[in-house]
This record gives sequence, C-alpha cells and structure tokens, in this order.
Amino acid sequence: MRGLHTDTGYLLYRLGLRSGQLFNAFLQESGLRLRHYALLRFLATSEGALQRELSSRLGYDPSAIVGLVDDLERLGFVERRPSPDDRRSRIVVLTADGRAFLRDTDEAGRRVTNELLEPLGATERDALHALLQRVAEAGLD
Repeated sequence: MRGLHTDTGYLLYRLGLRSGQLFNAFLQESGLRLRHYALLRFLATSEGALQRELSSRLGYDPSAIVGLVDDLERLGFVERRPSPDDRRSRIVVLTADGRAFLRDTDEAGRRVTNELLEPLGATERDALHALLQRVAEAGLD
C-alpha cells in the first residue's frame, strides 16, 4: 500500500478528514459542527474578534463566518457587541454559556483526539503536536 501513503500532504489531508468526521460525530447531538467549535475555541483565547478577523484567522469564507456567528448567537454562545474602536463594526465575544459549552465538551474532545492518535505513545503525541504547531504557525505569517 505505497502510493498515496508515501505522500505526507495526502496523509495530513486524510488525517484531517478523519479528525473532522470524529469531531462532527461528537458535536452532532449539540447541533453544531467542527466549524462552530473552532470558532468558539478561537474566541476562548481572545477578548473578542471582528468577523473579518475570524474569517482570516480561521481560514473560512467571510459569508460562512456570518452564518456560523448567527448560529452561535441563537444558541447564546456568542454575542455581537459594538467595537470600542469603530462603532460601525461589531466584535464577536464568547458568552458564559459558550464557555460552559466548551468546558462540557473538553472531555469528549480529548476522547476524539485519543481515538485518532491511539497508535502513538505519549512522547510521540507530544512530538507530533509540537511539529504540527510549528508548521501551522509558520503558515499564519
């Protein structure tokens, strides 16, 4: 089974697909998808963000961000507030309910990651994470 499995890019693509499938399956009962979860996770690390910033940071089309924020706002997980720098702009902020949702999903998220990385030992997982983080951060410059 050589061929595609010798291509690192393809392996990363397949791993990404599998990871997305597992995360979407665990999120399904909440009615959310991985894109919602990623947006919430990003907001958990900030004091809020403009929708256009969310689009560029997450790599999603701006029109998709509007729908994701609408969904999360309906659930009470985020809210739009006037930007302190520009009253015409809105920043998206994680609410207490959004933080609670993330806390409630932490264990399920760990289970998904553990299932995905089951063939690796703890040291290998740490090394993989560090390498992927380095590659991802280089791509954000």
